[in-house]
Amino acid sequence: MAVRRVTQETFDAAVKENIDEFEMDPEEALREAVEQFQSQGVDLNCIVKAVPAVPSNDNQHKETHEVLQALESLRIAKDSAGITKAAADLKCFTEQCLLGFAQRYLAAQKDAYPIILSYCKKSVGEKEAALAALCALAALTDGQPDLFDTDGLCFLLDVLKKHRDDGAVTRAAVCAVRHCCLKHEQNRQDLVKAGVLPLLTGAVKQHSGCAEVVKEASAALRVMTFDDDVRVTFGHAHEHAKSIVLEHNGLKVLIDSAKAHNDNMSVLGELCATLSRLAVRNEFCQDICDLGGLKLMMTLLADSYESPQELVRQVLSGIRAVAGNDDVKDAVVKAGGVQLVVVAMNRHQTNAAVCEQGCACLSVLALRKPNNCKVIMEEGGALAAVQAMKTHTCAVNVQKQACMLLRNLVSREPNYSQPILDLGVEPLIAQALRTHQDCGDIAKAALRDLGCNVELRELWTGKHGGITN
Repeated sequence: MAVRRVTQETFDAAVKENIDEFEMDPEEALREAVEQFQSQGVDLNCIVKAVPAVPSNDNQHKETHEVLQALESLRIAKDSAGITKAAADLKCFTEQCLLGFAQRYLAAQKDAYPIILSYCKKSVGEKEAALAALCALAALTDGQPDLFDTDGLCFLLDVLKKHRDDGAVTRAAVCAVRHCCLKHEQNRQDLVKAGVLPLLTGAVKQHSGCAEVVKEASAALRVMTFDDDVRVTFGHAHEHAKSIVLEHNGLKVLIDSAKAHNDNMSVLGELCATLSRLAVRNEFCQDICDLGGLKLMMTLLADSYESPQELVRQVLSGIRAVAGNDDVKDAVVKAGGVQLVVVAMNRHQTNAAVCEQGCACLSVLALRKPNNCKVIMEEGGALAAVQAMKTHTCAVNVQKQACMLLRNLVSREPNYSQPILDLGVEPLIAQALRTHQDCGDIAKAALRDLGCNVELRELWTGKHGGITN
């Protein structure tokens, strides 16, 4: 079924009609308009749900939204006023854009991008002005990477080079880079070709003592390794990850920076998440371990039981990634990693993302490693997975990763099948098989390896006739 949409003008007219024709107060008129359109199946995600106001300096009483008021002031002054005089309007515009996607979308529909970019170009030589313009650009492009163009690319690279010593400007520029690259493969490729990667790793290195710059630059590097643009069949995520590691010494830069923030859980979580995206080759996993990255993750996991669940998820994801190397698997288990993962899963049992990553982490540790399977069984890893399946029956990824773990535990150690079955796992896997289509293959494989009855339908045997022209 096609999604129904209306324009901002149509929505605002409905609100005005409720006020003028039905004598509703503004709040009631707005609420009634929202309910009316939603009852008709209209998507209001891109609509500013506020009553337009009359600008204080408008003698004609023209009502409009605050983000458009700020944009209009910038439009009028862009060819005459200096960037310094426009700072207040830029700040107001930025604040409005930060309120939500609807404000940013409305501004973009009214040609905000070329207006903001014109201020950006005028600001390159002056730090305070550049910061104000960059913040506006970063706010506007959040969720709207299609706005980005060649002029914007040249500006961002120029400002990153000219103001590399200034942490605030660097952070704002890197934030804009990240927003322009999220879910946009072409922007990523264009920026990488233009030389953004050494600027990002350089920002981490130069501002290693500034937590906010390190976090922002680490996140931007991570986005460069994403394959999240549904419009592109094949991206360059793997190539970008290799380039960050091999050409720009990314692993050492990030791990050294982590050591400078060993008491800042937020920074460490971001760095773990980025390291997990860079562990794309066997030797990279070993390099992370050798540089102290694995020790960092293990220490962080041990210290983060009471930390926000997102941090625990990021650390588990990092350990899972580097454990793709068989030698690192053994190092994780030897260092007590299994116990830490199981405790984290039990502590955050109600969080599906933590349970998913915990099961995935144990599954990787168990793969092709009978000795590791023994430790996982002894430390309660199978029980934690079963409990996760019971708790998150609707979370398909939890079900898949738990099935994968259980299968890996018994694939080379069939004597573990009965102890696992005694935990009541067979009906849970069967339920996952019925409920989640994506669980089909792995759930059947788990049931088969556990020795349960399962229907393995033979799709085609190659018999009963050949190919004819």
